[in-house]
Amino acid sequence: MLELVTVRYGNGNFGYFTFKNMEVSKGDAVLVETDRGLQAGIVTTNSKEYSTKDVPKKLMDIVRIMTKQDKTQHQKNIEESEQALTIARKLSKELNLDMRFIDCFYTFDRNQLLFTFTADSRIDFRDLAKRLAQLYHTRIELRQIGVRDKAKEVGGLGPCGRFLCCSTFLTDFDSVSINMAKNQYIALNPTKINGVCGRLLCCLKYEDSQYSEMKKGVPKIGQTVEVSGVKGKISSINLLANTMILEQSNKMFVEVPIVRENGSTK
Repeated sequence: MLELVTVRYGNGNFGYFTFKNMEVSKGDAVLVETDRGLQAGIVTTNSKEYSTKDVPKKLMDIVRIMTKQDKTQHQKNIEESEQALTIARKLSKELNLDMRFIDCFYTFDRNQLLFTFTADSRIDFRDLAKRLAQLYHTRIELRQIGVRDKAKEVGGLGPCGRFLCCSTFLTDFDSVSINMAKNQYIALNPTKINGVCGRLLCCLKYEDSQYSEMKKGVPKIGQTVEVSGVKGKISSINLLANTMILEQSNKMFVEVPIVRENGSTK
């Protein structure tokens, strides 16, 4: 077991962090060591014990609670990165680069200035990177991201009415397939199964294994069955209610309990 806290840092990133010889709690402003250098962040949960199998193998460290001077430096970084974003957009137009910039931020120590953008095709931004490096005298990184990463950085509300999973607690994007929607008997309507990013909802994966377990022995939609003297073709199945709708030969629809292959109704 490991005692960890979660921290939101950089431009919307989220991760599990260790802390040594210090007391940290939810809401604390902290400096964290990441694979991109020193970054400012906010602790989003109180300390909690996690099993090593439930967290990433590579954990990052909290360096210290932010001081007043740290916060002043962080605010300066935010203001100057906003100015850099405006300049980058202007320069990209001068170079006729079809780029849509999403965000820009300095690492806390100003050793790196990172720009994220989306584009319909691969962009040769070498000239733009050179110009930005000449202006800011620091390491410049221009990263082309996909629509899921864009949603993670921008944030928003999902169809459930809650903040997007990717921008609140997911540390990685898992593979989500259309078969997961079929497994849960969800209508394959893009407006119902796609998130704000336009890709399949991440939450389709959360209960996929449970639905697979619940479906064991359940007859398939379209199959003709007879339950308690009622015979008909299965038109829909509700696993949570443990019922299915049968379409009879006279076009009448009847709701009956699910009867599995072993004869069980549970």
